[in-house]
Amino acid sequence: MVAGKKILLGITGSIAAYKTPLIVRDLIKAGAEVRIVMTPSSLDFVSRLTLSTLSKSSVQTELFSEDSWSNHVELGRWADLMVVAPLSCNTLSKMATGLCDNLFMAVYLSATCPVMVAPAMDEDMWKHPATKKNLEIIREHGCLILHVGHGELASGLIGEGRMAEPGEIYSELQKFFARSETLKGKKALVTAGPTHESIDPVRFIGNHSSGKMGFAIAEELAERGADVTLVSGPVILKPFNKKIRLLSVTTADEMYEACTSSIPDYDIAVMAAAVADYEPVAKSGKKIKKSDEDLTLGLKRTKDILGSLGKVKSKDQILVGFALETDNEQDHALKKLKEKNADIIVLNSLRNQGAGFGHDTNRVTLFFKNGHHREIELKPKTEIAKDIVDSITELE
Repeated sequence: MVAGKKILLGITGSIAAYKTPLIVRDLIKAGAEVRIVMTPSSLDFVSRLTLSTLSKSSVQTELFSEDSWSNHVELGRWADLMVVAPLSCNTLSKMATGLCDNLFMAVYLSATCPVMVAPAMDEDMWKHPATKKNLEIIREHGCLILHVGHGELASGLIGEGRMAEPGEIYSELQKFFARSETLKGKKALVTAGPTHESIDPVRFIGNHSSGKMGFAIAEELAERGADVTLVSGPVILKPFNKKIRLLSVTTADEMYEACTSSIPDYDIAVMAAAVADYEPVAKSGKKIKKSDEDLTLGLKRTKDILGSLGKVKSKDQILVGFALETDNEQDHALKKLKEKNADIIVLNSLRNQGAGFGHDTNRVTLFFKNGHHREIELKPKTEIAKDIVDSITELE
């Protein structure tokens, strides 16, 4: 799966950089095209000459030389995948904050391809809260983070923090490219976030949805090769995968129109948005002024997006819905699964700590049309997204 792929290898200042020639050798031997960008400090650990000889390409380390400028934008657009190995604690911090003070960071920040990182640092640095926070930030930015190994470290201590071995990194690359072909040619529709139903020009009915779950699912589908259209309510998020088509809407009616206008074009539909069930009967064109009288607000049902898709979906289309419940969770989820003609219902319970609106983590149960169910323990929403897409591909 690596043959013919364009791989941009980023090397940062960790002693584990001495292993990178082995990574380059394996990739070139497998038929990949490799280009390399290094931080200045990484040159203390591995030779530019060695890497350029193995990769059959010049190695870039500086934005500027005496009479030329390195086109960092071109590098990030050229690659099918950017691999950062090793990723030092220092560069991790820069990636998390966007500090652009060298060529490597300029390439990373302008890259349009997926990014995979292999951290390498001493155990105490690896376990520091700041490191964990920075890892979570770049994970939310779409980076794929490889595990660290346990063993002897440069400090002489024994513990976690070793960079994954070259053979393990090569294996992960093979898995990545195999996974990126899983849904190639498939079209996916995903909804995310809340909807806002106006009462007047100032006030609206809404909910606390952040959109994180829906965006994570859209990213995962795109990573596996699907052509993704993401219909999002009002959130501050933006997709990191440049191949995701974002349609921004505000109201339930706008989301309904966006989702139902092209139903036959989608192979997979994942309705993760928290769509308002009701909207005001009358919307004031002017701000409703406060008075001594009580205000009675009349509400009417919004259009049922999941139900509408379920009524017209073909046997070849996969429909996934979400159910956020506070009581009788399983009964409500199973009822929704049947009534909406969905293939999967993803149940969230607000009674589970760390799950639901606003959190970076989630805990869900998947209920399938065939009667099976699957419980997924609390983990980052990016990881939950992988589990959900895994379940979708198993139905394909």
